[in-house]
Amino acid sequence: MQEKIIILDFGSQTTQLIGRRVRELNTYCEIVPYNKFPKDDDSVIGVILSGSPFSVYDEKAFRTSLEGIRGRIPVLGICYGAQFMAYSNGGTVEPAPSREYGRAHLEKFDSGNPLMHGLDQRTQVWMSHGDTITSLPEGFNIIASTDKVAVAAYQVDGEKTWGVQFHPEVYHSTQGTQLLRNFVVDICGSRQDWSAASFIESTVAALKEQLGNDRVILGLSGGVDSSVAAVLLNRAIGKNLTCIFVDHGMLRKNEFRDVLRDYEGLGLNVIGVDASQKFFSELAGVTDPERKRKIIGKGFIDVFDEEAHKITDAKWLAQGTIYPDCIESLSITGTTIKSHHNVGGLPEKMNLKLCEPLRLLFKDE
Repeated sequence: MQEKIIILDFGSQTTQLIGRRVRELNTYCEIVPYNKFPKDDDSVIGVILSGSPFSVYDEKAFRTSLEGIRGRIPVLGICYGAQFMAYSNGGTVEPAPSREYGRAHLEKFDSGNPLMHGLDQRTQVWMSHGDTITSLPEGFNIIASTDKVAVAAYQVDGEKTWGVQFHPEVYHSTQGTQLLRNFVVDICGSRQDWSAASFIESTVAALKEQLGNDRVILGLSGGVDSSVAAVLLNRAIGKNLTCIFVDHGMLRKNEFRDVLRDYEGLGLNVIGVDASQKFFSELAGVTDPERKRKIIGKGFIDVFDEEAHKITDAKWLAQGTIYPDCIESLSITGTTIKSHHNVGGLPEKMNLKLCEPLRLLFKDE
């Protein structure tokens, strides 16, 4: 079973970035809502709590129980995550005299603490918080401070549980990757055996097992996501994959023709459909970007559905859904960041099972 780090998402704008940094350490991770920890998953080797747009004392603040996690699995709280653990265990979190946003330096830290290993004196970190921890619960010990923040980082006695009030995942925390490496590799014990390259072999094998001799239909957009999904599926099932490439009229000049030729050069079994006039008429006069996306998404499904029904023995619909699609379409705050036409389920009339080989990958992976 693939070992993994779980990131509990409390709604921070940098949650995805934490995930990227962990994967850059050749360690697989998954981002899940703050209250959806997979309790029965024995492959979890560590947990990271993200930041949040809320204060821990807000009525609407996201809260969860860490019972069964703390003391059993290493935990690292970042910003809100650190404040949440302190506050929920009897510590005090209060509004800072002024919001601290920007560069700071660790004026002192415990260089012998495993989380701080290898950090330079006065290493630069990035702060972004309006609250600060003013008192820690019993058993929580300060391991780092800045000139303005006494509790920049802490560890809990007798536990592999840490909290940092700064953001190690961002570029401006100059040794943030080192701190995350200390947690993920040295503390959690990651074998660092995961990579996007290793994903290819394991995914092709998994697709062969999942799909067998079934026929699969995939909608191509001309973009990276669906194209990579198509090549993976082609490696797994060959001609049992039928791709449908819909021209919605928003491609570059001659791109539909050129990309269709490239797809055929990749050995894909592909059907090209020029539906540009349909989309032009439906988008006429529309200026709102979100409405445009919904019109294009619905139009794509309508055209695709019409073509797919011509393939009578297909059992699966494949899509190039990637990880950010899932996260952005509905954040844990309940607010849509951006809708994606390939997230949210299939039209019931298609009566196909869903296959998403890239669902757990970021785009650059």
